[in-house]
Amino acid sequence: MAFRDITTDHMGLQTTLASLTLAAAAGFAGSAHAAYTSYFGEDLNDSETTPLASTPKADLARQTFLSKLINVGTETFETQPVGTPAPLVLKFPGSNGNVTATLTGGDGIVKSVTPGTTDGSGRYSVPSASTSRYWDVAAGADGAPSTFNVSFGQAIAAFGFYGIDIGDFGGQLEVLLFNGDTQVGDLTVDNTQGDGGSTGGSVLYFGLIAQDKNSLFTSVRFQMTTVDLDVFAFDNFTIAELSQVSPPGTVPEPGTLALMAGALLALGVAQRKRA
Repeated sequence: MAFRDITTDHMGLQTTLASLTLAAAAGFAGSAHAAYTSYFGEDLNDSETTPLASTPKADLARQTFLSKLINVGTETFETQPVGTPAPLVLKFPGSNGNVTATLTGGDGIVKSVTPGTTDGSGRYSVPSASTSRYWDVAAGADGAPSTFNVSFGQAIAAFGFYGIDIGDFGGQLEVLLFNGDTQVGDLTVDNTQGDGGSTGGSVLYFGLIAQDKNSLFTSVRFQMTTVDLDVFAFDNFTIAELSQVSPPGTVPEPGTLALMAGALLALGVAQRKRA
């Protein structure tokens, strides 16, 4: 497993203001409602046999997502034995010892290709030129018995991943979040929907971060909106506890967010008047 340490970034007033306003607006729906910030980037391809040499849009989404976390780990699958099937138990550094993530369903298995190539069906590791292994798995339609799932050893606040060759036969990827048996979130990934294999070999990055304690989750289900099965490559998987969200352990309550947003809005108005 490859671990990556992430440091806090420093945002300007306008970015902070926008973020707090959005978070406060979500909070007005009631503290029992889950809320998430998502990060998405996609680089399109149209080849089942030639991987993308670079993925700048997906990489930028990943970098932005990781900049919000501290002391987290990323599973690249490069040290996982090829042919290892589900269930696959992964360990990530938490704030107090390891946090486990168990990959099940979807006929998941560790696969490998020669760097700079695909498996012939549009799937490969990212970055393609220097890595080879990934988790090969299927996301099914709603209710499909072999849908890909990830369960965690405790409630977590964030996860992100690269998805390669998603939606090339139509449909968008959905991620359903559960805390125990209770569903707390349902987010649709904005992947481009292909037709008959078009957009094959495309690469996306998707990450999300819980905005409050009510939004923490213990498992994730991956499913497609319109097709029975979509086999894709899953790579560079990152998770984080609430205490690993930067700044650590500070998720304001909705009322606090509203007050902070109001104060920043007033400050922005005052600055514009002085200008």
